[in-house]
Amino acid sequence: MKNAPVNPDAPDWIESIQWTADGLVPAIAQDAASGEILMMAWMNRESLRLTAEEGRAVYWSRSRGKLWRKGETSGHQQIIKDIRLDCDEDVILLKVEQKGGIACHTGRHSCFYRSLQDQQWVSVEPVIKDPEAIYGSN
Repeated sequence: MKNAPVNPDAPDWIESIQWTADGLVPAIAQDAASGEILMMAWMNRESLRLTAEEGRAVYWSRSRGKLWRKGETSGHQQIIKDIRLDCDEDVILLKVEQKGGIACHTGRHSCFYRSLQDQQWVSVEPVIKDPEAIYGSN
């Protein structure tokens, strides 16, 4: 049983997803060439539909309450190579080509740059480009 209301205008493939109560589904972005996990973000029906239509990753920003086209500010777009749904129909996997080699807002290739070592999180991946140079100062 789906938690979110069904949209009669949405394609069947979108309605087969097990959406959260607030109409979201987690989406994992994976580098299509290397298999490395780059990031996790949220998608709603519209962002998933746009991702499939445009061939580039579009997410839902929970903090801003709006659609977010990956790379709209940084230029680091994610070009879609494949979209997959897990066996429980509640997680999306996007196999992507990461433009510019940077997926993380910290200027790293992957958002998963910290490793648990001796009960502490240690940064194990370098910053490729200073975030201020990518986004400017806030």
